[in-house]
Amino acid sequence: MMKSFFILICVAFVSASFVLKNQNIQQEDTNLPAKAIITGAEQTEKYLPYLKGKRVGILANRTTIIGKKHLVDSLVAAGINIVKVFGPEHGFRGNASNGAVVNDEKDPATGIQIISLYGKKRKPSKEDLADVDIMIFDIQDVGCRFYTYINVLRDVMESCAEFNKELLILDRPNPNGYLVDGPILDMKLVSGIGKYPIPIAHGMTIAEFAQMINGEGWMPGKVTCKLKIIPVKNYTHDMEYTLPVAPSPNLNTQQSIMLYPAMCLFEGTILSQGRGTYFPFTVLGAPALKGKYEFTFTPVSLKGMSETPLHMNQACYGIDFRNYDISKLRKSKRINIQWMKDMYEAYPQKDKFFDRSYSTQIGNIDFLAGVYDFKKQIEAGKSVAEIQASWEPGLSQYKTMRKKYVIYK
Repeated sequence: MMKSFFILICVAFVSASFVLKNQNIQQEDTNLPAKAIITGAEQTEKYLPYLKGKRVGILANRTTIIGKKHLVDSLVAAGINIVKVFGPEHGFRGNASNGAVVNDEKDPATGIQIISLYGKKRKPSKEDLADVDIMIFDIQDVGCRFYTYINVLRDVMESCAEFNKELLILDRPNPNGYLVDGPILDMKLVSGIGKYPIPIAHGMTIAEFAQMINGEGWMPGKVTCKLKIIPVKNYTHDMEYTLPVAPSPNLNTQQSIMLYPAMCLFEGTILSQGRGTYFPFTVLGAPALKGKYEFTFTPVSLKGMSETPLHMNQACYGIDFRNYDISKLRKSKRINIQWMKDMYEAYPQKDKFFDRSYSTQIGNIDFLAGVYDFKKQIEAGKSVAEIQASWEPGLSQYKTMRKKYVIYK
């Protein structure tokens, strides 16, 4: 009897210690007012007990945080057994340039093995997951088809489905969650910047998108991945959400994130979007626009951001959007394609405007827009209303389909 009582006391002590450690993480790393948006990662009480005793793999980057501390560091401090970290584009700690190959390494802070999913491979192998009981996905998305972390999500889901591993998604808000707009991807234009029949701005969080991947059978053989989701608390898609950390080196301000659905399309043009400056995706310009605009900026090589930017070391003339009123976009709930029309009209050599033949798919307007018609419509001088009308009925059909997977209002 005394032995049983002693065991119960020990169990209670261990449980209490684990709860206290969980509470300490939240108290140390967050300072949240009542009714604040609370990310999945911040709700440690909902998943720390679930991870206890398991061998954990995690897909993480610079946005994988609780408060000001990286989630991996917090989990290690809480006694969770993280056996592997998987890093996407820009790397685990987020210090690799756009498109740069990232190699496997050991994390100097924790000694944990880091496996790159942006080098020799794009998804975890059977060997990678052999000693993993559960995978965690916790990466901030920005809600656009050409932002590649939704592709990483599918790759990880595919591996988990193939090798019978559960995927725990710690959800985060979509800063462009209010926006569902753009042409539906023509599946003849599938590429690294577009893999799904969705619009440019998909209006979903990572967890919602994972449910859509499962539900729509978008993995090979229509396999499904076992998901466990920790939803965001106190969140709806219409809420404004300021990201606590830049999601990638060239989306380094809230303004750039909100402008991104429209600005990234200009990567399919001869115009610079500010890569090679410290304010990318908030300016537009080119040397040939001298005399058309007074504002200038000069792209230079910036390590970790853009080593060989378009129009490097040349003065670009154009428009500064750093003080543009984002509430206008939120009110319209549309991608501003008037900017594309205006810049095309202003550019003196029309046949050069969409010429990025020396570049990769990311520099091809057809792959970025996801349809062949967009370029032709701009060149033909079609109105904004005419271009938007051509996105139907596909856009409305997507919105109806999307409702099946929405977690938040």
